Amino acid sequence: MTTSTPKFRQLPGIFAFLVLAFLIGGCLSRPSVNTKTYAFSAPMATATNSAPGGRVLSIRTFQIAPPFDGRSLVYRTGDFSYERDPYAQFLSSPAQELAAAISGILSADGCFGAVVGMGSAATPDVLVEIDISQLYGDIRKPGSPCAVLAMHVIFVKARNGLPGKVILQRSYSRRIPVKSAAADAFMAGWNTALSEIFAEVASDFRNQENMRRDSPT
Repeated sequence: MTTSTPKFRQLPGIFAFLVLAFLIGGCLSRPSVNTKTYAFSAPMATATNSAPGGRVLSIRTFQIAPPFDGRSLVYRTGDFSYERDPYAQFLSSPAQELAAAISGILSADGCFGAVVGMGSAATPDVLVEIDISQLYGDIRKPGSPCAVLAMHVIFVKARNGLPGKVILQRSYSRRIPVKSAAADAFMAGWNTALSEIFAEVASDFRNQENMRRDSPT
């Protein structure tokens, strides 16, 4: 005599199969979370100021302090705490992004005839060293997010590409209020901060050079 397995004994296996199918289907249909990438922007090169003697500027060093030197955007959550955004990154390293944008800003301003990298065949008349000390979105106060950017800039004369006398040495910073604590808003705020800072840098450089030319030798 043959016996058959009672149907109620088959239910756990059927139930497990249905749960597995549901989980697989849910994973397959769930939209993936994509990482957004951002880049600093620079204005079009429409110079309004003439560069004295068509001088050539070269960015000699460019450094970003940790924890802001990685590709992920950084938010400040407390007096001593920061967090990285796993879903928002710079298109390339922030040093590369900022150096390219700064070159564009100074070229557009007309403060220099050309802004080149250290590997350029052009011999620079002026060198600049830039140290970024702060680059983060400040979310410590709910409802009042700010994009923060701070740096120290040193311009030095160059002869045959070698550094000489300091022309200008100064620290600059901006806190730009933004509409929301979102990556898009912080990126817009950083771009505003960068443009404002280097408009001031270019003005300071020209004033320093004018003072030097007007002073008796």
